[in-house]
Amino acid sequence: MMEQQFHIPAFIQNDANACALAEWKFGAGRGYHNLIFLTFGTGMGAGLILNGHLYSGTNDMAGEVGHMRLEENGPVGYGKAGSFEGFCSGGGIAQIAKTKAMECLQRGEHPSICKTYDELEKLTARSVSAAAYAGDELAEDIFRCSAVHLGKALSVLIDILNPEIIIIGSIYARSRKLFEGIVKEEIKKEAFYKSGEVCQILPAELGEEIGDYAALSVAVNGLEKG
Repeated sequence: MMEQQFHIPAFIQNDANACALAEWKFGAGRGYHNLIFLTFGTGMGAGLILNGHLYSGTNDMAGEVGHMRLEENGPVGYGKAGSFEGFCSGGGIAQIAKTKAMECLQRGEHPSICKTYDELEKLTARSVSAAAYAGDELAEDIFRCSAVHLGKALSVLIDILNPEIIIIGSIYARSRKLFEGIVKEEIKKEAFYKSGEVCQILPAELGEEIGDYAALSVAVNGLEKG
């Protein structure tokens, strides 16, 4: 429609691929040839830059890492219990919080993040993050659960793709202190050491402006491909 209206080339990408291009060209991924960008927002998806090119797969479905099953059971994401997206997304963290808060309430405890059953539906990744930063033990445990599974999933990606850098957006970037140490510990345990040693894990650099940069990056990438 834009091409017809304005008589110029137009390009389209999914959010993970677009943000991968943005961080690669303008953000934390500048100068790298092999990188992974993870959305970690309302969902979990990946954009892959491999050997200096965006890799989109056979039918544009490369990077749908949120579908990977990390546990037999667990929070639901991508329509699959125990998935990467179930453990590592805004909705997934809220599910973990509701489950753990429910367990406390059923034991007769009244945790500060959720003192009554009526408050269960009000739990969000943002509210739990704020409580964790304030030192709430249950909130810290919820984020620890997400962080452990993030580390396990990153280890799989590191072993398969051998990236130089993994850049993680949204919730990880805003709550880095709650994730970083646990994630690095899991990678040390799970990833092949030669691959783990050469891979950095960093938050997205472009912050709330990443959408603007992503749109520009998709255009530049499309024009460069000719």
